Amino acid sequence: MPKRWHIRPHDPAAVAALEQSTGVSSILAGLLAARSITDPAAVKAFLSGSLADLRDPETLPGVPEAADRILAAARAGRKIVIYGDYDADGMCATAILVCCLEAIDAKPVWYVPSRQEEGYGLNAEALATLATQGASLVVTVDCGITGVAEAKVARDLGLELIITDHHNFAEALPEADVLVHPRLPGGGYPFGGLCGAGVAFKLAWAIATRASGSSRVTPRLREALLRGIGLAAFGTVTDVMPLVDENRLFVKHGIENLRQRGGPGLARLIELTGLHERSRLESEDIAFKLGPRLNAAGRMAMATHGIELLVTDDRTRAASLADYLHELNTQRETEERSLQLAAAKQAKEQFDPDADAALVLADRGWHKGVIGIVAGRLAERWHRPVIMIARDPLQGGPATGSVRSVPGFDVLAALKACAGHLLGCGGHAAAAGLQIDDAKIDEFRRAFVAEVDARLPESLRRAQITIDGETSLAALTRDTVEQLEKLAPFGEGNRRPVLCASGVTLAEPARTMGQSGRHLQLQLRQHSARMRGVAFGAGEWLPHLPLPGQPFHIAFRPKINEFRGRRTAELEIIDWRPDGIDVSSDLPDLVATTT
Repeated sequence: MPKRWHIRPHDPAAVAALEQSTGVSSILAGLLAARSITDPAAVKAFLSGSLADLRDPETLPGVPEAADRILAAARAGRKIVIYGDYDADGMCATAILVCCLEAIDAKPVWYVPSRQEEGYGLNAEALATLATQGASLVVTVDCGITGVAEAKVARDLGLELIITDHHNFAEALPEADVLVHPRLPGGGYPFGGLCGAGVAFKLAWAIATRASGSSRVTPRLREALLRGIGLAAFGTVTDVMPLVDENRLFVKHGIENLRQRGGPGLARLIELTGLHERSRLESEDIAFKLGPRLNAAGRMAMATHGIELLVTDDRTRAASLADYLHELNTQRETEERSLQLAAAKQAKEQFDPDADAALVLADRGWHKGVIGIVAGRLAERWHRPVIMIARDPLQGGPATGSVRSVPGFDVLAALKACAGHLLGCGGHAAAAGLQIDDAKIDEFRRAFVAEVDARLPESLRRAQITIDGETSLAALTRDTVEQLEKLAPFGEGNRRPVLCASGVTLAEPARTMGQSGRHLQLQLRQHSARMRGVAFGAGEWLPHLPLPGQPFHIAFRPKINEFRGRRTAELEIIDWRPDGIDVSSDLPDLVATTT
């Protein structure tokens, strides 16, 4: 189904006033106004915010008491366990606290549950094992806030339990010794969008100032915190948190710390991905190159290797771990491509992905660590909530599902409405997970599709591209595009600007690129201007694109491409329309494109 194009309305007077009051260029003023950033002080904070603008960690609910307890346990020589999660955010959060505690000569250990065997979050069996191994204090990161029963188990075992998390609450809060959470009821913290690593950094910061007896921390702790800022940036991007407020500060200033102070493991990953040849890292580099390699460790049940890569200073060991994670990611990509083909085939043969309100797909042999990625790809392709369920190969145990939504639709609420068919579920509005009895999958599918059909408004059933404005290719000089980079870091809540251009032609036939031919490279011409364009994952457009010389419209993100020290402006094409369609209005339903 073709996407709708929505071009943001502009108030020329407001843009001109912003340009005059702040001194920014007209194109930057227009994009800031489109983001509702018009107050001069807000513009300055957005473009020039510093780490000094991070809020005092003492104001984060639970941090003061948690820091006191952890420091006391460290000084008493008690065994401290950091209980993490197997995604990149959880690994980064674990590494932040481990590095902080090692910087005060504590010897923490970490524990990460197996995605395949134990699933997400605290589990009673793991707590019992840790207690028999001499654990005294357990500090969770990026998990635990729904662990009501597990907190009681910890208390019965005599474990001191500190829960740090950022996920949604259950109906009741766990009775841990301390809860650290940015949205804790009654806490009053002004920004609830921190990721698990962001919360862990705030706690590490408070521990460091206590251990140093001053806000001016020791050199060793300073280095640990500087590495922690980079890891908080990594976790923020990979967990797809909104890049506003403190998250923007973490990412804006933490990305370069990953290169300078991320440790030998990340340095090797940067080298393996070719990013060492770039003059600077960007948030997209974390999202699409570094993040998937760290996440591959968790998806393939090797999360402890990912944490070790982040904390070790042994160059030989770090290089070995990075090479292994790089290879794991290659395996994950192969598994993902195979699973996506199988899932798309099932969707087309057994359901109607263009008409059904949601897709619930299930099969045996699907990898639990990969189904979430594929669900996201299919949700984007058909613009429908998608559930991928990995059924138990032995047909005796529960099945595990990953859920991905479309923008604006609360998929978790729809899941909870069908909770009677499930063994359990949890997550966010945009992404969730579930467990289900294998025999109940069909009845759950019917209930969930009906629930989504009743809840999903017509306006969300068709993908929409929001466009910041129309421009010409001639206007997109390198200097102009570099001005747009002042809005970085880009990601959730602060997307890279999207523009459109009309009357564009192909200067030569488009061609595929990449090992599988999934991507396209286009040489675009408009009057006397010529630019390179790349369309990722759009290989299927190839037979449908206009012939060279035939005009059409494009929607794109302007970017700077850096290759062998040369920086040039290019376009990331995200959609196109045939000639004869007014780009200022939505595409009529009777007009079909290949997107």
